[in-house]
Amino acid sequence: MFGLAFIGLCTLLALLGYWVLPDNSPNANNGLVQLQKESPGFQVTILKLPLPTAVRAAATNNPLRTWWQGRARQFQEVPVGGRPTFTTDSAFFPAYQNHSALPDPPRRYGLRQLAGQDGSPAELQQFILAERVEQRTYWLGTDKAGRDELSRLLLGTRISLGIGLVAVLISLALGMLIGAVAGYVGGWVDSVLLGVMTVVWSIPGIMLVIAISLALNSKGVWVSFVAVGLTMWVDVARVVRGQMLSLRSATFVEAGRVLGLPQRRLIARHLLPNMIGPLIVLATSNFAAAILLEAGLSFLGLGVQPPAPSWGLMVNEGFQLLGTEAGLWLTLLPGLAISLLVLSFNLLGNGLRDAYDPKTPVANV
Repeated sequence: MFGLAFIGLCTLLALLGYWVLPDNSPNANNGLVQLQKESPGFQVTILKLPLPTAVRAAATNNPLRTWWQGRARQFQEVPVGGRPTFTTDSAFFPAYQNHSALPDPPRRYGLRQLAGQDGSPAELQQFILAERVEQRTYWLGTDKAGRDELSRLLLGTRISLGIGLVAVLISLALGMLIGAVAGYVGGWVDSVLLGVMTVVWSIPGIMLVIAISLALNSKGVWVSFVAVGLTMWVDVARVVRGQMLSLRSATFVEAGRVLGLPQRRLIARHLLPNMIGPLIVLATSNFAAAILLEAGLSFLGLGVQPPAPSWGLMVNEGFQLLGTEAGLWLTLLPGLAISLLVLSFNLLGNGLRDAYDPKTPVANV
């Protein structure tokens, strides 16, 4: 139940996406260069500068893209050193000082330019303090590009769950087809298909994914999805073949043959439904394996490419900064997310195996 609850939470975060992120820019890629490698709990004052009218209009022209990739950006966010001091027509913000930065003079902005409207100096000053100045907390810190680690960590659930789902669907479709044909037909067809399974089984999964990626001559999210899915069908095919060998001589199958049912209907309507239990258990196991495989590929730079927030890619970015205080968090947090999600699928698979196994003893109450 713990595994199911955590998977449900991750699924909800993946579906809500940018609606629940502190940073809702595309790919959570709103990097503030001055906020590089900050530790969890870091607070900073953010000044929101209105973008030109033409830029804001172009950002809202495509409502579907705006919904999928995050709310349209209307402001340029700049970190400042604190609250401003005002004159009759200007606002002076102390410059944000980075760890190694030299002191900079305060930055001057016109009141009307900053507020984006007309009004008396008092009204504009009040509007700027209420609408243009924000105290922001980076609960999990920032990465080397100044991007919010929490937003990228939450958005990474989309890639991990997405690649797991696509890989499982591809492996189930291909594995059920090959395994059913091999187990039901038998003879030389079974021998040939079993040889193909054995050859694919002997190749390490990550090497096979690398080979498929090179063969497709492309990198990216969808290439990773397809490549991982094409390496995991052997497990499904072996299970389906074994179940088919044990069921093809069952009484209900003989009855179907006597009634003249075609082989396609016997397999699809009568044999495969009897394998739902083992296939569901195997699908949860393959889901966890696909998440690990994608994380490993992204860590090596062969999977999801920047700036997409893949957990494996985030571990790689943190690994390069392990000599710093923030580097520990940048490596630990996505690694912990991968471990918890894989553990949840393994726990769920164990529970489903116990539920579908008729030989499991029932405890006396």
